[in-house]
Amino acid sequence: MDLEFSAGEEAFRAEVRAFIAAEYPDAIRRKVQLGRAPAREDYVTWQQVLHRRGWIAPHWPVEFGGADWTPVQHYIFDQELAAADTPRIMPFGLRMLGPVLIEFGTPQQQQRFLPRILSSEDWWCQGYSEPGAGSDLAGLQTRAVREGDHYIVNGTKTWTSMAHLADWIFCLVRTSSEGKPQEGITFLLIDMKTPGIAVNEVPTIDGRRHVNMTYFTDVKVPVENRIGEENKGWTYAKYLLGHERTSIAEVGLSKRRLR
Repeated sequence: MDLEFSAGEEAFRAEVRAFIAAEYPDAIRRKVQLGRAPAREDYVTWQQVLHRRGWIAPHWPVEFGGADWTPVQHYIFDQELAAADTPRIMPFGLRMLGPVLIEFGTPQQQQRFLPRILSSEDWWCQGYSEPGAGSDLAGLQTRAVREGDHYIVNGTKTWTSMAHLADWIFCLVRTSSEGKPQEGITFLLIDMKTPGIAVNEVPTIDGRRHVNMTYFTDVKVPVENRIGEENKGWTYAKYLLGHERTSIAEVGLSKRRLR
């Protein structure tokens, strides 16, 4: 097995390294190096730099704004970002929801949401886990009842990372109690400015705000914000988790922290 990088791969590394050196704002770099929590505008500024270069979502298909990179290029890119002390690219829209929209979304949903994910205009959070339904995700009880062209959502989500900064949440809700627990789950996209949503901090030991409790009280969600079919959300949820779990190893970040 040849574990050496090819000349082309080393040239790609040099390209990425030169781009970061030229375009990464020093003020954000210093904040990360000092261990200070970047503000939302810091994340957005850096992500928009990458977006202008066409590198914010290289794992997406080219026709949706991605790049035709090999797995080795993806690896090199992630390593170089971490080595340069860049902020983490927020994954919820780019690495989680984006692939679901590309695979299962309607053309209207793709046109509405994908460009704003790429440009970092919309920030997303994840509404999966609930009190009593964390590792047992299929046990979720947040309920959505359809009334005409809307769903009315009631329930609680927990561990909603960055919900206090998010514009939207992709959310699993129960629309039926028939059959197995995995059945009767629907995947909704919910505007966080909708009346009836409350976000409370869950304190963490590092003193930074990461995670939250998110409460839904008679939240009105248009049916057009549903991904795929009603009661088939478990399928879309698993697809999303396949992308989430292959992107959170953060080997480059671990190396930086060890260094």
